[in-house]
Amino acid sequence: MKGSFVLLAGLLLGLGTPGCHRAPAETPALQPPDNQVWLSAEQASALRLAVMRTQEIPDALRVGGRVAFDDLRISHVFSPVSGRVVKLLAGPGDRLQRGAPLALISSPDIGSAWSDVVKARANVDASQREYQRQKELYEAHAGPLRDLEGAENNFKQAKAELQRAEGKARLLRAGTELGAEDYVLRAPIDGEVVARNANPGMEVQGQYGGGTAVELFTVGELDQVLVIGDLHEQEVPAVKVGVEVQVRVVSAPDKVFSGKVDWVSPALDPTTHTAKVRIRVANPERLLKGEMYATVSIPLVLPAAVALPRNALLHLGDQTVVYVALGESPDRRLRFERRRVSVQEDVSGDLYPVLSGLKEGETVVVDGALLLSGVT
Repeated sequence: MKGSFVLLAGLLLGLGTPGCHRAPAETPALQPPDNQVWLSAEQASALRLAVMRTQEIPDALRVGGRVAFDDLRISHVFSPVSGRVVKLLAGPGDRLQRGAPLALISSPDIGSAWSDVVKARANVDASQREYQRQKELYEAHAGPLRDLEGAENNFKQAKAELQRAEGKARLLRAGTELGAEDYVLRAPIDGEVVARNANPGMEVQGQYGGGTAVELFTVGELDQVLVIGDLHEQEVPAVKVGVEVQVRVVSAPDKVFSGKVDWVSPALDPTTHTAKVRIRVANPERLLKGEMYATVSIPLVLPAAVALPRNALLHLGDQTVVYVALGESPDRRLRFERRRVSVQEDVSGDLYPVLSGLKEGETVVVDGALLLSGVT
């Protein structure tokens, strides 16, 4: 019985009887844990890795805004005289030099202005003679002081009226080369005719006529425009004057305009509780138009933190994970561990600040992590 048990044990153990040979046993392959992937060096060569470092992380604040004309490069042109538009001398899009004619206006105010000057000068002469006469009478004790004071007062009023009439005439003088009743409206600055609200035969009210004057032309320089944006209260401290920004508009989606912050409102709007930010933007190609909607990207720098490249991050279900390189396995394959992390994802750049799950010096997969997720 004992010999039979030994023989059976030998058969079970693969030892066999004398003259029988046991088949060589294969060493079973090592299996990685559930949260790891083990790859050969050849397989891992398709991955791209990065070492985690602590650094300042660039970010950008995105602000909505609208394009506006530079208030220092725009002029709203009104007629100083009342009358009728006889001829238009410039149209929208025309580039003009300062003093170039815009429109010809026939106006009775021209003749009235020169008439007022003549009458004012006559009044000054008459009041001056009366004042001199009353002064001589008073000094000769032949006239009362009351008459001298009245004559002096009339003389001063006449001089003041002459100054007013001459001042009005000087304002009209530059536009009256063509005749006593014609006034040439001229461009007050160099620029482009942005808008024209005048038509031939149109009756216009003068700025000095006491009524409501209508803007006839808008002349502006469009090589530089403004973008006016709105900042929420918590965003105001992050925006500094002089910062270089990027501006985009829907009409030119592939174009990035460079600008600079030149003013941040010192007070919040009581209705919207936002602060205005003004950006000057170069516009040499005239692509930016007044009242366009714009998106402004203002660069920020976050405090130093462990920075994770955006491409390394995977969202698997309700988990946010990365794959971390752990070195070699016992069979000399490369180990990669799936690890849950927490990052600040509201950053606009390509780096996320790590809140938990990774330390400086660890190596993560930044290209190919999605393939690894299909293995684990």
